[in-house]
Amino acid sequence: MAKKRESKATVVTPDAVSLNAYHSVWQLRNDGWNHLNDQAGRLRRLAPGSNLKSEALISQIAESLALLEPIESYWAFPGRQCFQRLCDMFENGEYETLNVLVTRITRALATHAYRHRDVQLNHEEGVDPLAEDEGLSKSDAAVADLPPKPYFEVLVVDQITAREEQALKDGLKRMRRPEDLFVYEVVVVPSFEDALIAVMFNVNLQACVIRYGFPIKSRYQMEMLRRLMGDTDDEAQESLTESERGPLLGAKISELRPELDLYLVTDVSVEEVAGKIGQNFRRVFYQEEDYTELNLSILRGVYKRYETPFFTALREYSKQPTGVFHALPISRGKSIIRSNWIQDMRQFYGMNVFLAETSATSGGLDSLLEPVGPIKVAQEYAARAFGAQHTFFATNGTSTCNKVVVQAIVEPGDIVLVDRNCHKSHHYGMVLGGALVSYLDSYPLDAYSMYGAVPLVDIKRTLLEHRRAGQLDRVKMLLLTNCTFDGVIYDVERVMEECLAIKPDLIFLWDEAWFAFAGFHPTYRHRTAMYTARRLKARYRSVEYRTQYDAHAATLGDDEAALLSTRLMPDPDRVRIRVYSTQSTHKTLTSLRQGSMIHVFDQDFRSKVQDAFHEAYMTHTSTSPNYQILASLDIGRRQVELEGYELVQKQIDLAMVLRERVTTHPLLNKYFRFLSMGEIIPGAYRPSGIEMYFHPEKGFARMDEAWRKDEFALDPTRLNLYIGLTGIDGDTFKHDYLMDKYGIQINKTSRNTVLFMTNIGTTRSSVAYLIEVLVKIAHELDARLEDMSPAERRIHDRKVISLTEELPPLPDFSHFHRCFRQGGSEHTREGDLRTAFFMAYREELCEYVTLPEVKKLIGKGREVVSAMFVIPYPPGFPILVPGQVINKPILEFMEALDTREIHGYRPELGFRVFTDAAVDGE
Repeated sequence: MAKKRESKATVVTPDAVSLNAYHSVWQLRNDGWNHLNDQAGRLRRLAPGSNLKSEALISQIAESLALLEPIESYWAFPGRQCFQRLCDMFENGEYETLNVLVTRITRALATHAYRHRDVQLNHEEGVDPLAEDEGLSKSDAAVADLPPKPYFEVLVVDQITAREEQALKDGLKRMRRPEDLFVYEVVVVPSFEDALIAVMFNVNLQACVIRYGFPIKSRYQMEMLRRLMGDTDDEAQESLTESERGPLLGAKISELRPELDLYLVTDVSVEEVAGKIGQNFRRVFYQEEDYTELNLSILRGVYKRYETPFFTALREYSKQPTGVFHALPISRGKSIIRSNWIQDMRQFYGMNVFLAETSATSGGLDSLLEPVGPIKVAQEYAARAFGAQHTFFATNGTSTCNKVVVQAIVEPGDIVLVDRNCHKSHHYGMVLGGALVSYLDSYPLDAYSMYGAVPLVDIKRTLLEHRRAGQLDRVKMLLLTNCTFDGVIYDVERVMEECLAIKPDLIFLWDEAWFAFAGFHPTYRHRTAMYTARRLKARYRSVEYRTQYDAHAATLGDDEAALLSTRLMPDPDRVRIRVYSTQSTHKTLTSLRQGSMIHVFDQDFRSKVQDAFHEAYMTHTSTSPNYQILASLDIGRRQVELEGYELVQKQIDLAMVLRERVTTHPLLNKYFRFLSMGEIIPGAYRPSGIEMYFHPEKGFARMDEAWRKDEFALDPTRLNLYIGLTGIDGDTFKHDYLMDKYGIQINKTSRNTVLFMTNIGTTRSSVAYLIEVLVKIAHELDARLEDMSPAERRIHDRKVISLTEELPPLPDFSHFHRCFRQGGSEHTREGDLRTAFFMAYREELCEYVTLPEVKKLIGKGREVVSAMFVIPYPPGFPILVPGQVINKPILEFMEALDTREIHGYRPELGFRVFTDAAVDGE
């Protein structure tokens, strides 16, 4: 037995736990264990007689244990009982043993070893305290030389004794079988509030068993409880009967983590309860005399999300012997295996990818164009995961998805409200669909040469203009980008609700190309298209909403000024929820390049859209889709259903770390800073008043508060690094410094910013490397400035002024020429993009005019009309579209640009425009 020290220490657990000093509980937990491990090791190594240092370390360990104690109550490993044993060792002065166990736990948490083997947490006499602990495998996978079985944890909500808790864990552990695909451990919490905390803290949870007889209150007073409980009255909570608490808790958990499987164990009539619990629970059990059914249900529930219909079918197909008398010589690798010259391809890719290459749609496979087998099931599983009514896979990117939806919905002559700064595929989709396009302007951020998003008041004003002009019936769709390249996110619910109050059958297309991950985090989810569509449909059916609407309608007049300033509510008897979302799965989730999805939540899809959608899908989808991309979409769906919350949270954590490090580093903040919410989202759209996610003095702000209250939110994983003080423009910084010199890939730049993004594949090492690179660049800049001659310094200062003060104002959309406004109202802005686009095919109707010549023509009063899309990079959006009149602000912006890439503009020739005869004669 390790010798006890005479000094005694106690762990005082705080009743109130604040996480404001950390951006997440996971950072707090990780740092807490690392600090505790360091402190326990230093205490063990102290020489006898070092009383002052010893007392200081003892005090630090007590603080670390007190900080970790409430957090560890919600995890199966190391578990509440083990953690209490650590506290007892500390209080009894058993510091050597404490150090051994803390080291093992910290190592197991860091390496995830606890997922695959039982970590030995009972220190034995005579065993080297620092020896590596191998533990026992949790399954027979190690013996069979197979990958370890996936591990998860099950939450049990019940107020039971420590002995009863251990009996429960032992009982479920005895149910394990060699043929089980998974292995799990149990974590027990005693109250309603503790269950909510556990669901938010513990990313390992895959199922929750809610038993009976538990109280409401937690012993811990965490600030997040107030947010999780919402506006629920304390007295009303306490007055709930035991049979009411379980279903209510299930509803709350489903709201936070809809992917979790919920089971209810009750001691009242199962038949009576089953009729009241709705869709939240997979199964209801009466008491619990036998663990067999519960165990099998838990495993089966997880397997339903683990299944990958098409990936599994393709893998099985690759194992079959086949004779190929069809297209695709590369199928089965035949054209490679027999080659004398391309064996390096086989060596690089391996054989499986070629064994799975085929043109076949039978033999256990399926057709993407007419799916009836595993592809059909895989798409149904994806719809479940993303909250859609229907989901369709695409193997040629979201550009194609956008065109499919537009062609399926829009008829020639329909009016579509379009964010002018949307992806170019939408503009081309409007051309193909023959829509009359009414462009909406996003608010500009001139100081950073980027756009934000379209204010809701401008969308409402445009709809009301069409109503005043008698055209509201022709307005078919609203098309917005959520989130934008730079991370600006709409309040999707409010946009849809207020627009539907003006036009109850308006169709929404949300381009969520960069937002596929958002549905798997409780903060992000509320601003996604599919979640909001489902939520609004349920809301408008409720009696409570009808009462609210009746009161709203009774006081609401028809004055447009009042309509613009009032939060509008749609008529529940007229409203139809018709929502489409296109997502580039490959951009933010696990998928091969070009893997995308279309998600549909449309109450009129079957009656009005299905046939047209099928034709549009057939038009744009290849008859030879890449099966590897389809399989990766299936696998990516499995991943986010099982670990999406964990991965997205880590993505956020790493972004917050980057923000913190750059903000607090004395050399980095000399040249760089990440743009804050206050800089990207004007104060008028931020009623929360929150300016930044991390403040060097105040610490981390409440991200969820800003996302609940503000018209626009900022995705913290989009990190716009302001580089104006370096004197280097964004394009040069991207190519000459980040990519060519250090191999760091980024996507977007503006004149004085470069955009970094964390994703679910970002690692701590990559974040550390980026910080290291920025420090090196800052040192280079310091050295260069020191060596500059006075003349060189003046040139440098001139560049800095150009990038920080002399930014050209971003132009709004001017207007369509009257030639392309036939039939339009003088009070509205829609134009015939299709006619202008195809008219430009006729060479005799077009000419090239240089920028100076255009200025002169405008000065003489001529309306110069663009025949092309003109898209500078940055900002990457069209400043001119076919049929648009070129005005002075557009020319001033073009003159001030220093970018090397402008699509649709040829410097040696100028703008391609329509001749006077072309537009005046039409």
